[in-house]
Amino acid sequence: MPYLGDEHTVRELRRALSNPNVQADHLRYRNTIHRVIRVMSQGQDVSGLYSEMVKACATVDIVQKKLVYVFLCAYASLNPELSLLVINTLRKDCSDHNPMVRSLALRNMCNLRLPGLSQYVQQPLTVGLKDTAACVRRVAVLGWAKIHTLQPDTETDVAVVNELYGLLRDPDPVVMVNCLRALEEILQEEGGVAINKPIAHHLLNRLKLCDVWGQSEVLAVLQRYRPRSEDELFDILSLLDPALLSHHAPVMAATLRLFLSLCSTLPAVCMSALERARGPLLAAAGSTSRELRYAALCHIQLLLRSEPGLMGEHYKRFFCGSAEPPYIKQNKMQVLVELVNDDNVAMVLDELRGYCTDINTETSQTAINAIGSIGRSYTDRCLAILTGLLGLKQEHITSAVLQTLRDLVWVCPQCGDAVCSALEGWEDNLQDSQGRGALLWLLGVYGDRVTGAPYLLEDCIDGVRSEVSAEVKTELLTATLRLFLSRPAETQDMMGRLLVYCIEEEVDMCVRDQALLYYRLLHCGIEEVRQVLQGGRRSDPSLGPLIGRPPEPISQWASSFNTLEPLTLGASTVGNSDPATPKPSTLTPNTLTSDAEAMTPTPGDPHLPDCSSGALSLSVSPALTPEEFERLWLQLEKGACLEVCVACPVPRCSPEGLQVALQLVNIQTLAFTPPNTHPWRVYLYTHTSHISTKTPHTLILAELLHTGGEGEGSKSLLVFIDSGADESCLDSTLASKLAIPSPFPWTLECGTGALYAGSPTTPVPSTYVCQGTTAKLSSSCSSSPLRFTWCWDSPGSTDTIVYWCPFCHAHCLKSAQPAPGRLPEGSEVAPDLSAIPAEYQELQEVLNKAWDHFASARPTI
Repeated sequence: MPYLGDEHTVRELRRALSNPNVQADHLRYRNTIHRVIRVMSQGQDVSGLYSEMVKACATVDIVQKKLVYVFLCAYASLNPELSLLVINTLRKDCSDHNPMVRSLALRNMCNLRLPGLSQYVQQPLTVGLKDTAACVRRVAVLGWAKIHTLQPDTETDVAVVNELYGLLRDPDPVVMVNCLRALEEILQEEGGVAINKPIAHHLLNRLKLCDVWGQSEVLAVLQRYRPRSEDELFDILSLLDPALLSHHAPVMAATLRLFLSLCSTLPAVCMSALERARGPLLAAAGSTSRELRYAALCHIQLLLRSEPGLMGEHYKRFFCGSAEPPYIKQNKMQVLVELVNDDNVAMVLDELRGYCTDINTETSQTAINAIGSIGRSYTDRCLAILTGLLGLKQEHITSAVLQTLRDLVWVCPQCGDAVCSALEGWEDNLQDSQGRGALLWLLGVYGDRVTGAPYLLEDCIDGVRSEVSAEVKTELLTATLRLFLSRPAETQDMMGRLLVYCIEEEVDMCVRDQALLYYRLLHCGIEEVRQVLQGGRRSDPSLGPLIGRPPEPISQWASSFNTLEPLTLGASTVGNSDPATPKPSTLTPNTLTSDAEAMTPTPGDPHLPDCSSGALSLSVSPALTPEEFERLWLQLEKGACLEVCVACPVPRCSPEGLQVALQLVNIQTLAFTPPNTHPWRVYLYTHTSHISTKTPHTLILAELLHTGGEGEGSKSLLVFIDSGADESCLDSTLASKLAIPSPFPWTLECGTGALYAGSPTTPVPSTYVCQGTTAKLSSSCSSSPLRFTWCWDSPGSTDTIVYWCPFCHAHCLKSAQPAPGRLPEGSEVAPDLSAIPAEYQELQEVLNKAWDHFASARPTI
């Protein structure tokens, strides 16, 4: 809001504007108007000079007109009655011989934004659309959009809309782009401007004549058009190809998004477009503009989700500069994590090590987290760097390293020995609550291997009264109880003191409830405590598997490219404890099922551990390195190996989901082959031990091998369920003729998506039965005995039913005589169906006139 200025200044300006001598001197008069605009820009209220400025607009001086129009538009809402006096002057200027005056009058007439202005402006705007000067047409097109914004409830004349569509072919490219913007605003409720084939090809041919923002606008509008043929698609791509290599980042990004939208069904073309856009993206990532660099880095992270090796050769372009802001450094480090491979890992780790001592604490912590993410694939190198950083004795570095080590050993249990060595002789007193929580977790899990673990916990317990973080107290309770299970003599006294304080004096209810839980659990017995604290998994699936994140399909993020969404995602990951952590894989109960009989070992097998002496448990400790696994695997003799063939369907889960599921039962995976290779292999190991005996543990090395294709493990049968089949989904006579074994090994999936898992002769639920429904029978058998053509005649004949079950003869076909006989074995001659009504012989009628829908799914069993 303008503040009240000096009344003397306003009075002096009014006197000067009203002075005839000043008005006679054009230069003095213009300078006085300059003073008025200067005072207005300083925030002073000069609305009292409105009447004098209205008189000043009646001049032939264009500069003076511009200054006066700026003042009038600024104070028009405060002086609506006086503003109407300007309308006549502006309408007169719209007929001036100078096109600059005409365009200036039209623009400011629309900028007055008065309620009853539309009745005065429509006629000049209509005339302006047909003006010979391009600058007037530009203003007139945008003027209609402004009028629609002022009065959105008023319907726009259809003739105006048609005129705007016609101006899309205006020779001036700015007029064409302004028409697109105006039509988008006016036709917003109808979905915006309609793009057909002639308009789309015209816009593409004129694309190179537009400026940067005009090209971006045209490319955004073309997102709605879909080519009618493949030839037209490739013609459009040929026209867009030069824009894909544009050195203007907005044009390149809009073109790439249009490429991905048009080629959503052509992944090879999408990949080629990403490779061609790599150069402009790298140039934008190195721009002098910080905002453009940040936006380019966020979009590069989006691309790497589908093509991790896209920027692999240019990893040095993402090294951080000393003068770059922290948010750009953090984004670059996240990109470097995605680009690490065997060739550049040494150089990338050396670069990240330098960032760990950055003066900015967030940058330092991001670098440490990045090293921890790389450590899932290159464990030894990253552990050496992380343990070396502990020697710097800096608070924020030590805290970040402890959190990274905690996350690393959770997903890589083989790193436990190195972490325990780093914790030996620990004397630092951390102030950061997250760092203290990570240290307590490590002491609780690996306290049996750290000599000074009880003494470190005792110091924390002695100072628990001054601890303000409830998370640290909760972690302290859990760590103390875990350490009590492995070192009871050293931990019993201080655990009692901690429980007494937390139960009787603690004010935080979460901490008190957890202490009560542990206290009551101890009353149940040590074995129950051990089962609760140590019986579960040692790895957290949400932290991601060793093999990294699988590539995502381009269609999953293509719609968000060249929008603000990648920038918001980049802002949310900056400062995250683990930006490279993939989302946890979701397992369904049926993804890991198998034939129990095939997996049952033969009693007395010499190569299997004896389970009769006690309960058998699995463990991943001690950890086995890939080198040791390979050495032991090559030393195995053929006779010492046990091969078990398991008949099971192809797993529907990802390799990451399989690894997480195996970790739940203490089976550690070491390597996978690519998901789409045949045969598909998984190498894993575990240790067996007997709980009730002192039998030494047994190391088991295993190779999971899947040799079948995707369709070899399952068979399907399409079944038509007629409205009369309300008692059984499959006739028993037909099941016998098809040689389907008992018990029934098939699962029935109706066309509605519902699943029916009954036997062939059990009643089908009525909700699954409807005329014109197909069902799909799937089997887990490795081979199928089905060799019988059912319901469909031999190729080349008409589509007639060649077999009816007895139930259909007894119920559906009561009016017809039974067929004289059934098909003899091996015969392809159809029986005599003359006694059956014609409507039951034509499949088109039986399928309720939906034959075209099922013709493509004609089964051959």
